[in-house]
This record gives sequence, C-alpha cells and structure tokens, in this order.
Amino acid sequence: MPHSPFAGKEVLVTGAAGFTGSALVRKLAARGAAVRAFVRPGKGPETLENLPARWLGGSIMDPGDVAEAVAGVSHVFHLATLFRSPRATYDELHDVHVLATKRLAEAAARQRPMPRFVHVSTVGVHGHIAHPPADENYPLNPRDNYQATKAEAEVWLRDFAHREGLPITIVRPTPIYGPGDRRLFKVFLMVARSLVLTLGSGKQLYHLIHVDDLTDFMLYIADLPESVGEVYICGGDEVMRFDDLVRVIADHYGRKPHTLHMPISPALALAAVCEKVFPWFGIESPLFKRRVHFFLCDRSFEITKMRQTGFQLQHATREGLRETAQWYLDHAWIQLGRRQSTAMTAVLKDVTTASLAAEALLRMASSL
Repeated sequence: MPHSPFAGKEVLVTGAAGFTGSALVRKLAARGAAVRAFVRPGKGPETLENLPARWLGGSIMDPGDVAEAVAGVSHVFHLATLFRSPRATYDELHDVHVLATKRLAEAAARQRPMPRFVHVSTVGVHGHIAHPPADENYPLNPRDNYQATKAEAEVWLRDFAHREGLPITIVRPTPIYGPGDRRLFKVFLMVARSLVLTLGSGKQLYHLIHVDDLTDFMLYIADLPESVGEVYICGGDEVMRFDDLVRVIADHYGRKPHTLHMPISPALALAAVCEKVFPWFGIESPLFKRRVHFFLCDRSFEITKMRQTGFQLQHATREGLRETAQWYLDHAWIQLGRRQSTAMTAVLKDVTTASLAAEALLRMASSL
C-alpha cells in the first residue's frame, strides 16, 4: 500500500460500531491511523469488539467529552446517526443529527490546526426525485423527521464552516449495501424464500452504493484540497428498478420468486396502525410509514461530481449484489432449502410478521 496520509495520525470516527463506521475504522487502522471511536449513547466498549479502535466513554452530546475526543486529531469522520431507530422521536433525532454535529464542529473549529471534517449525510435530504436523476444542487425536500434533521444539520454546518473556516466535506450516500448489511438483507431473504413483497408497481428506481466504495471515497476526499467546502453524492454505477434488483439476486440463488405488489393506500394505513399497536405488546412494529415511503420514492442520482475528483468505483452494482448474496450464503445468514442461522432469528421473525401483515393487506384491498 502506498504512503497513507493517515499513517501515525489520530482520527476520530463517530458511529464507529455501525455497518459503515466499522468498515471505515478497519480501513483507517490498515492505513496506520490511531482511531478514536464514539458509539451510540448507552453502548459500551463491547460494541467495538474486534475493531481496531479506542473506545471513548462519555457522550457525543457532552461538550466536554467532545472537546476531549477532538483534541489533537487530524480528521473527524462524523457518521453517527439514528438510522435504524424507527421509534426515535423528533427530539432524539435532532439531538444526534443536529446538536451532536454542532458540538463536534465547534470543538473542531477551536483546534489549531483545524482537522479535516467529513460529514456523512444522506441523499434522503432531497426526498422524492420528481425528475431523475438529481445532482447535489437538487432542492432539499425532506419527507420525514430523519431526513429533516439530516438536512438541518447540513445547512447549519455549511454556514458554520463558511464563517469559521472549518475545512468540511459533506458526503450524501445513496442507500448502502454490501456483505454484512442487515438493511437490504430482508430483500435477499425474501428472494431466497421465493416470495417478494413490494409496494406499488416494483418499477421504482433504486440507486445503491457498496459500503467499500463509500468508505474508499470518504478516505479519498478527506485529504483532497479541492473537496473542502464541497458536497458530493456518492452512488454506484447503475440505477436499477426494484424488479431488476430482485432478478439479479434471484438468478444468483436459482430462484423464481413470486412478487406480491401491496396496494399503497392500505399499506400506509396499516403502517400507522402498526406503529401505535405493536409497542403496546412490547414488539417492534414490522411496518413503519417511513419504510413505506422509502419503497415509493424514486432514487436516481448524478455521480458526475464524484467522478470528477478522479475517484473510481471498484464495485459494479450487479456484481456487488451477487457478491453480497454469496456472502449471506457463506455466513449462513441464508441457507437455501435449509433452516436459517439462529443468529438471524430476530430478523426472520420481523420478515414473517411483515408477510402476514401483507397477506392481510391484500385481503383488505380485494374487499374494497
């Protein structure tokens, strides 16, 4: 590996125990960095097991803890999010996405020299793309509290950096996938079971990014002088319709799945009911309005600006999907024709419950 700009440097990563954060931590350590890690409040050092990072106690919301974490670092990679917390309140989302960003940026701006600050946002700040593809200048139009607080953090950070001279770069990833991902895993699992549930026509556009390409891009632009003050959409080489995505996975698994297209209006109504009823019984709802909207929005983006930096993607989307499908087989997350790994029991229960809910939806729709 050629000389790394991170060799011998102290680097801070927030959200270090997450899917993307853990991949980034490993790459930074491989490049010779000493990684400091902030993890979600309430999580202990066990969440960093097998990760080459030093756990920082305290809270990302505490100005004193943040100042200590930032002191002497060359780079801050801010990935902390409440992405997989569908029951999070607006205040909780605002704390992690907006207030924590302010704490980190303010602490970084007091350092001399100031560290490079890479802020990971989301293409979700654009909402539905009415006229795809969208680029970095497409209007911000968040559709829920998660996206709204992400957008607010971006707006504040850009204004603050301009005033204070903090060298920031904002990255807006498209939906992230790859080996070990649990978010899109359920799609792979449904395909393996030969029954795929989707909302609407199945023609919605999806633009994915492999976790390795995303983290490589974050490392690439972290020391690129011309990226200071810039915003980049980071997406893969191909935009696919949901039906095509399913077909790639199905071909790898040798399946011909049956697709159930759930009606949109009853799905939204059922999601609203599920969000209120399931928590009464101590069960996480299998369906959320935010998940319904996710499946309804077209997500297609221009990645010209990313490519103009000289960065080259290493994973073609179709090949990345096949690689990920095989990883699930190799690690017994999916066992074709056999009982699933016990490690995935909770996920399977979620999918099974959602399937039952979908069947109920279809019966409701047929009676309307």
